[in-house]
Amino acid sequence: MHKGIFVTGTDTGVGKTLVTGLLARYLSENGVKVVTQKWVETGARGESADVLSHIALMGRKRSDFADHLEDMAPYVLGFAASPHLAARMENKRIDPAVIESSFTRLGEAFDLVIIEGAGGMMVPLDDEITVADIVGRLGLPVVVVAENKLGTINQCLLTAEAARKRGIEIAALVLNRLSRSGSEQILRDNPRIISKMTGVETVGELPFSRDTEELYGCFRPVGEKIWEKIIA
Repeated sequence: MHKGIFVTGTDTGVGKTLVTGLLARYLSENGVKVVTQKWVETGARGESADVLSHIALMGRKRSDFADHLEDMAPYVLGFAASPHLAARMENKRIDPAVIESSFTRLGEAFDLVIIEGAGGMMVPLDDEITVADIVGRLGLPVVVVAENKLGTINQCLLTAEAARKRGIEIAALVLNRLSRSGSEQILRDNPRIISKMTGVETVGELPFSRDTEELYGCFRPVGEKIWEKIIA
């Protein structure tokens, strides 16, 4: 079994935080000692808002992870931008070794680490290193989260192609509806054509809803399929 799963998006704001938290809840309820991680968060001060959201979605408390919070969010930067620019604005450097060490420590304390990415797979951490470089180095399987809309096909195919070129396994695709608008014909066809052209299974779609419990009810079969793929 892999010690980690990386959750990436095809864009910012597509539902990575939600999927990360719900997957952590599902696995925790099924006996897995799980923790989440956000390697770099921008547009935040002090603590990672995304990690705190993961904890809330899991139905847990911040104090449950008190000994691990620093490793759960090794880089928290104030400027809401790509990590490379946010770090530069604070005269900091994002060190891949720091990220990898924090992941290793969490992996020693927990059965599984679920990492939420920042934006998409190819987001730069500096002028040379991308998030994908670290994912590839750690050998992490990837779950892709995409908003189901017009334009999603291209985004998903580009993400899959970038991953393949780096030897990264995409284990599953999760689609997310962020509004009630859109052509149903397009939205129903997106998972079919994406899966056919990438060979990656679309394991489910989350409906448009602001009710966390409703979303979790829809997510359970998705979580089961992801887990089966990761432990296979």
